[in-house]
Amino acid sequence: MRSLTDYAIITLKGMAMGAADVVPGVSGGTIALVAGIYKELIDTISSINISLLKTVKENGIVAVFNAVNGKFLLALVSGIGISVLSLAKVFNYLLNSHPILVWAFFFGLIVASVGLIGQRVTKWSLDNILALVIGASISFAVTIVSPSQGPDTMWYLFISGILAFIAMILPGISGSFILLLLGAYHLILGKVSNLLDALKAMDLTVILTHGIELGVFALGGIVGLLSFSRILKWMFEKYEARTLALLTGFLIGSLNKVWPWKRVEEVFVKHVGEPNEKIVPIIEHNVLPGNFTSAVYENGEVVGQVATNPQIGLSIGLAILGFLIIFALERISAKK
Repeated sequence: MRSLTDYAIITLKGMAMGAADVVPGVSGGTIALVAGIYKELIDTISSINISLLKTVKENGIVAVFNAVNGKFLLALVSGIGISVLSLAKVFNYLLNSHPILVWAFFFGLIVASVGLIGQRVTKWSLDNILALVIGASISFAVTIVSPSQGPDTMWYLFISGILAFIAMILPGISGSFILLLLGAYHLILGKVSNLLDALKAMDLTVILTHGIELGVFALGGIVGLLSFSRILKWMFEKYEARTLALLTGFLIGSLNKVWPWKRVEEVFVKHVGEPNEKIVPIIEHNVLPGNFTSAVYENGEVVGQVATNPQIGLSIGLAILGFLIIFALERISAKK
């Protein structure tokens, strides 16, 4: 039976997952996998089904809470929520102000994750190596696809929700980055921003419109999460080594996205003309540190590049820090 300290540690792991999920290109699933709670998370999500309604009627809420591993889920979700409301803001600030250093930290984190998860594959047979290659190819392909502009329709919001939430529980594939590729990232952010403005102004028409749209997106996410978790659970039960090899491949492929030195080619401007205006890169190419440049923007477009300090020393130091943190998490998980 878990102690209060155990659940506190799970909450800390949830905070790490939440901080990772807000960075396009980094997955909270990576943290869950390395922290030793990934399989339990998948089992917990897959235990949520329609039969719980019958359990509520016959045995009450407490029985349902226990049936879905409620203490674990509550501790983890609490951590994610705390992170989104606090640490995530810090990560967003750092990503805007010191992008090279943030990406270097996550690069080291993922490199360490590749080694640790790869060690859990009991035997590197031809099938497992093939699964590794397939996972790496899929993840790499995701990182090089150019963002599209999706239609602002209910069915597209539903599909986007399904794919984004599936990506959130896959190590190496970021849900926010998937939304960016689908062209739904800006749609969702815009609707959230408009909804918040409407709530302040008490504009019921806009509240209802965007509330329904975001509800459809969330519904798609729930469908994707509940259905795909069952597939992952089955894969772990039948082909654990092959599944771990596949997930290791996902991590390897994602290194292309978190490479610290990037050349920005195209951007998207959020909150145009407002005090909180923000420029978000949507098309970037990796470069060597010696060729690193910063983009010059004008009217929301890239109009030139200027040579910039690549911060190689600090980047290496933070990559090593990320590497060591993953090993520290793994040691804590092993003891628990």
